[in-house]
Amino acid sequence: MELIAASRVVKAQQAARSAAPYTRELTKAVSALASVTDLDHPLLRAVEKPRRSAMLLITSDRGLAGAYSANAIKAAEQLHAKIIQEGQENVQYITGNKGVAYFEFRQRTIEQSWTGFSDRPSYAEAKEIADVLLERFLRPYEEGGVDELHIVGTRFISMMTQTAVAVRLLPLVVQDAPDDQAADSDDLNPFYEFEPDARTVLDRLLPLFVANRVHNALLQSAASELASRQSAMKSATDNAQDLIEKLTRAENQARQAGITQEITEIVGGASALAESAGNE
Repeated sequence: MELIAASRVVKAQQAARSAAPYTRELTKAVSALASVTDLDHPLLRAVEKPRRSAMLLITSDRGLAGAYSANAIKAAEQLHAKIIQEGQENVQYITGNKGVAYFEFRQRTIEQSWTGFSDRPSYAEAKEIADVLLERFLRPYEEGGVDELHIVGTRFISMMTQTAVAVRLLPLVVQDAPDDQAADSDDLNPFYEFEPDARTVLDRLLPLFVANRVHNALLQSAASELASRQSAMKSATDNAQDLIEKLTRAENQARQAGITQEITEIVGGASALAESAGNE
């Protein structure tokens, strides 16, 4: 399992890196669109006092991945407590059997769940999840809609470090580039001309942007899951080897003690026979 996870984590990292250029350019285009001052869109409109929020929790379908799912669930529970403390309702969406089992065991309501692809997510699956989340966000509050949408997943930093994070997905927030990055020509946003108009382009790009954010979160979590599984299986292998060595030593000591006992009994018996023969 360690070798299988090691081979798959490389593919997961490559998938995340391959999606990065598209994500970067899409983010630049959406930032340019959202920066138009006279443009208003439901996905960009923040509610002053949110009344209901939704959360997408990303966990694994299988175990033997160390604390990967437990850390994501812990981050989700912290966000859930914060949402409840603010007086909001929380609507729960989950990917992965581990998260589903956690909530079902505690008899907590799950709005919808997706399983079977935690270590190999595809864009089609991310698009399906994004469509469900978008529909819920755009629905009026009186009909069960939500004011905010959060994603709780795991960010892949390195093979040894994966961090559970909670980020707000909707409403979208446009962030300006830092001053040190703005000085770099490679990081400057290009000039765009929108056809037929900015509103129409934004209507088409924002759903793609949301699906891309969900897909990126799934890819990061998949790489984190496989890296955590590889580390856990390496530790299990090392612990098993240590246990084998300890048991082998204990067996050898027991066998040596048995041999020593037999020799002692033989020598003692021979001495007793010799003494009895001498007395005769």
